[in-house]
Amino acid sequence: MSEEVLGSDAIANQDAARLRQIRILERKLARSEASRVALEEAKDRADSLYRHVLVETEEQKSLVDEKSRMLEVLSSKLSKYLAPQVYQSIFSGHRDVSLETTRKKLTVFFSDLKDFTQITDDLEPEDLADLLNEYFTEMSEIALEHGATIDKFIGDAMLMFFGDPDTKGVEGDAAACVAMAIAMQRRMRELQLAWRRRGILQPLRMRIGINTGYCNVGNFGSTDRMDYTIIGNEVNLAARLEEHADPDGILLSYETYALVRAGVTAEEWPAIEVKGIRREIRPYALTEFLDEPGANEVIRSEIEGMSVRIDLRDLDDTRRQAMLTQLAEITERLEAQTRR
Repeated sequence: MSEEVLGSDAIANQDAARLRQIRILERKLARSEASRVALEEAKDRADSLYRHVLVETEEQKSLVDEKSRMLEVLSSKLSKYLAPQVYQSIFSGHRDVSLETTRKKLTVFFSDLKDFTQITDDLEPEDLADLLNEYFTEMSEIALEHGATIDKFIGDAMLMFFGDPDTKGVEGDAAACVAMAIAMQRRMRELQLAWRRRGILQPLRMRIGINTGYCNVGNFGSTDRMDYTIIGNEVNLAARLEEHADPDGILLSYETYALVRAGVTAEEWPAIEVKGIRREIRPYALTEFLDEPGANEVIRSEIEGMSVRIDLRDLDDTRRQAMLTQLAEITERLEAQTRR
């Protein structure tokens, strides 16, 4: 075979090899292009999925934020129906919402308004509602400043206590309650002046009774509807003391007075009997706050065998004359006994 033929076959073989390599490269390029297209499509799908997830996440976040705002609003509304201490202990998880009570020594505050029935007859319902709401708002602010647990409003009355769920100790609770009562009566003096300027002839006048003793405190009611409150004879005693208190006055049980006597001025009143309580009740009327305007309009005299209290602000001409007549008769009888 000639050299030309051999050279031709070698060239043909080389061309065939190159052609195979080119085809292999073309197939690789085709597969690479297919992979690139597949990757692009996968990237597009991933981008689309990512955008979809972002949109859904934003929507979920918006829903969560909206529900959170609704819960905050609802929580704020519910807090108006509970004492702040109770509300915080429930939402912080420190207190279970269950029918449980404990027996603790508490200082109980009870108040109402003198001649409230007459006031309701003299005022229009709208004016009365505004007056009561203003009164309760002012007193509640003072109560919260001193750490009171506001139990409930009962018509024109208020029931509060110190010692649960937070306590400063028995003496600290009693002192805080008495300080609160003094602050309330002082604020009432200011409100009375403001109410008179607004044309209210008979401004509200508050009476306060305070007692310290063991009470049952906790959740009472049913599993579906319960009330956090206190019960017991010591609660009733605070209410009875309030009934005996002077208008604009504060009357303490001996138990409370004994705990705060170092920091207050008070006068002992004659013993009273309270239904359901066997022991003798010795009330003490606070006089520390009577340096406020109007204190000189109350005449008090207390010696063994005689107790006199005359509120000059409550007297009209007829009652004043009746008192003078009675006092003259008493004086005449005392003088007659002296001459014997």
